[in-house]
Amino acid sequence: MMKLLPWHRITSQANSTLFSKIPNIPSLSFFTISHFQFHSQTDQEDIFDPPFSPTLKPHNKPNQRNKVNDVSNEYSEKASSFTINSDLPLKPHKPNKNKKQENQDCEKASNFTVNSDLPFDFRYSYSETNPAVKPIGFREPPRFSPFGPGRVDRKWTGTSAPCLQPVDLEKVAEDRWRVLGEPLSEEEIGEIVEKYRHNDCSRQMNLGRGGVTHNMLEDIHNYWKRAEAVRIKCLGVPTLDMDNVCSHLEDKSGGKVIYRHINILLLYRGRNYDPKTRPTIPVMLWKPLAPIYPKLVKNVADGLTFEETKAMRNKGLNAPPLTKLSRNGVYVNVVDKVRAAFETEEVVRLDCTHVGTSDCKRIGVKLRDLVPCVPILFKDEQIILWRGQKDEQNSGS
Repeated sequence: MMKLLPWHRITSQANSTLFSKIPNIPSLSFFTISHFQFHSQTDQEDIFDPPFSPTLKPHNKPNQRNKVNDVSNEYSEKASSFTINSDLPLKPHKPNKNKKQENQDCEKASNFTVNSDLPFDFRYSYSETNPAVKPIGFREPPRFSPFGPGRVDRKWTGTSAPCLQPVDLEKVAEDRWRVLGEPLSEEEIGEIVEKYRHNDCSRQMNLGRGGVTHNMLEDIHNYWKRAEAVRIKCLGVPTLDMDNVCSHLEDKSGGKVIYRHINILLLYRGRNYDPKTRPTIPVMLWKPLAPIYPKLVKNVADGLTFEETKAMRNKGLNAPPLTKLSRNGVYVNVVDKVRAAFETEEVVRLDCTHVGTSDCKRIGVKLRDLVPCVPILFKDEQIILWRGQKDEQNSGS
């Protein structure tokens, strides 16, 4: 070990020579000797102590400096001998064409306004909103149009962009029948259905909780460029009223539903459909926030007292569920089940676990109008429906 560390050997030798020079004084104690040992070291130890020995700075060689100076002098001489020939014509500066084109495109985009002649008011959802019900408030300022600033020649009111021109229903019907042409025969319908009704069909669209949305119309016409029909798969709340979905699809797109099985639809474009003359549909850039509507469930139901309403709610919570609904499921048979249950029961409970609070309220609103009935409670994703008074039910029938 001492051979590997030669500096340690030299340090020990220096210490031995140091102690040999100290006289033998008995009055000196061990602490004074140790203090003298560590605080009075010789110059020889500092020289051979690698951790604390000074490092030598490398010096630049004079030959390298001379070479660098010689190279710089050569370049300076060549630069001084170089002259510009003024007789040669200079090339004129040409502006970049790409920048001009980009500026023109930006100006066109900023000045682009869609003048749509569609004979209906623009809404986010056509099948899931009722124009007759007016909102009592907005969650965002109505002046912000989801189509973007200056993109549509219509003013956004917070729920819709109403049509400015009067609508001629006869002309609209004539244009639609002209595009549809002659009705399809049973053989032609069978061929189209066999081609597009299967699950592996590439021309398929999904219709979810939003129902028939505005941007969905643009997607339908894009599919009709290369296919004569579109397969639409409906899921969620809109499946409670499939007649409403079919009527809005035919009315807003101009096509015709030629096949309907549970929640599967085939929308035909027509014999004389031309993609070049298709209507212009402006696209919504974002989904507008839903406005605030009046309260759905009253504290006291119409025709009942507070105690009777409370007793009906407790009775519904303790009753067995009529059916259990899943999230984004198919609710085609729910209306018929509730109508059949109200023939014998006064209160019905629907188990909507994992469906979501917003979807539960949408289901309650649709059942209120379709059955009809009175929703009296939404609690813990449970819907309690009351069939109403018998006099009102008999008068409605």
